[in-house]
Amino acid sequence: MLHLHHLENSRSFRILWLLEELNADYKLTCYQRNKAYLAPKSLKKIHPLGHAPILEVNERALVESGFIIEYLLKEYDYAHLFKPTEDDTAAWEDYTFWMHFSEASVMPLLVMRLVFTKVVEKSPMVIKPISKGIRKQVESSMIRDNLTTMLDMMEHQLQHNHWFAGAAFSGADIQMYIPVVAANAGAGLDTTKYANLLNWLKRCQERAAFKIAVTKGGQVRF
Repeated sequence: MLHLHHLENSRSFRILWLLEELNADYKLTCYQRNKAYLAPKSLKKIHPLGHAPILEVNERALVESGFIIEYLLKEYDYAHLFKPTEDDTAAWEDYTFWMHFSEASVMPLLVMRLVFTKVVEKSPMVIKPISKGIRKQVESSMIRDNLTTMLDMMEHQLQHNHWFAGAAFSGADIQMYIPVVAANAGAGLDTTKYANLLNWLKRCQERAAFKIAVTKGGQVRF
């Protein structure tokens, strides 16, 4: 029995989407963020970290979206529809790289940007100019150039590939969806410079399983 504990507007959307792609039989419990934009403390009763996603498998709680994706593909993707086999070396290497790149490289920068945006939003008016100045300095010194390099690499990958692991949609695309949405927040990505990346985003959102996941768990917005 699979039981997904899904937090609104979070990484757990990935798992909800994958479960729909797999046409899996699962139970879904949705949670709302609190006033501080954090997960409710009730999630800690399910797993000590209290983060989402949490996937209970026969009452065993699994966490970390990358691990859960790999677990589900190992146990339920019998036809290897969503993960290349090691026989297809190039596709398997691309799949594995982007699965790790998502959380290890690009998401830390985007989370940092989100945190400083929230700090400015929550700052009292008297210190808001100071918090804005700090955010601007962090953006220019630590985030912008590094993120541009990563986005350029992502754009290049999709220049000759329909999906991140090559010709076929895979779990790597599900894993990469959150950072692309986060990078496209606010003013949005340059539609000319990142045309391939934005077209990939549209292809993801046009998938039937994606639309069902949005109906059940809500859209991801930053």
